Amino acid sequence: MDTISAQKIKGFVVSNVTGFSLIGLTRITLTRDTPGAGVLVLSEFVIIPILMGIICAWFWRRLQLKSGTFAYSAFNSLFAILLSSMLLGEGIICLLIVSPLIFLFMWLGTYTGRKMFQTKNNKLNVSIIGLLVLILIADSVSDHQYENKVSDSLIINAPPSAVWKNVVAFKKIRQKNNYWLFRIGLPSPVESTVEGYYNGAKRKCIFSNGYVFDERISTYQPGKNLVFDITNQPRDPEIMNHLDLINGQFLLKDNGDGTTTLTGNSTYKLYVFPIWYYDIWAQSIVRNVHIRVMKHIKDISEHPAIK
Repeated sequence: MDTISAQKIKGFVVSNVTGFSLIGLTRITLTRDTPGAGVLVLSEFVIIPILMGIICAWFWRRLQLKSGTFAYSAFNSLFAILLSSMLLGEGIICLLIVSPLIFLFMWLGTYTGRKMFQTKNNKLNVSIIGLLVLILIADSVSDHQYENKVSDSLIINAPPSAVWKNVVAFKKIRQKNNYWLFRIGLPSPVESTVEGYYNGAKRKCIFSNGYVFDERISTYQPGKNLVFDITNQPRDPEIMNHLDLINGQFLLKDNGDGTTTLTGNSTYKLYVFPIWYYDIWAQSIVRNVHIRVMKHIKDISEHPAIK
């Protein structure tokens, strides 16, 4: 093996060994017994990829990469993502969502490192790396809590009395999925069942692949307001392990003209950071769950003969 190939491989191997070691340390500090437990912190998707890129740049500093920095960063990102699927048990969709973030900061680290090592300013280089490590430590020991609410509405051409029974429990959804994440395997809602029509009744929301969300009705106002708390939800490698639904709500408003405005609200906790990136995905997923369920409620309320 020639020297150039050896240096390239060392960059890939050492950066990934260091990166996954640092991830392991963050997992030790963030346990399920502490506030913000079980989260994937900002550092795992920002600081660690930057450090991995800098490590690669160190091993590649004598190579004439130039524009090749982009291609090698992309390859190293792909390598890290594949390792994540094997070592961390992350699902395909999770890895698909995280890949742009990993690549962006891996490339930024490699590019920054290449500039750092060209200057031959050891004090500056140590300062930059030291600052990144301090951010990593501070982020790992900080409290991480984030909660959000998504709301969607649509008008149904039926009175609240006709809509209400389909809100509490609804027949199986047979329409094809339009949302692209549902189409490639993200669990989607298919049916809701209830043990009774009263406050405190147990409810189940059944998703594709057999996933079941156990719920309990906490507010039952016929024709007006249904609130249900999520008491148990599935754990899997795709999204659900990083997002907890807390409760859901359906509000019905009589428009006085034979139509009903149906509003769906969902409150959730997110365990992946940075929020500015992952909450975009979380809102999109929750919103498309709303849309799929509410459009189905609209169809079966407006056309009772639908089976």
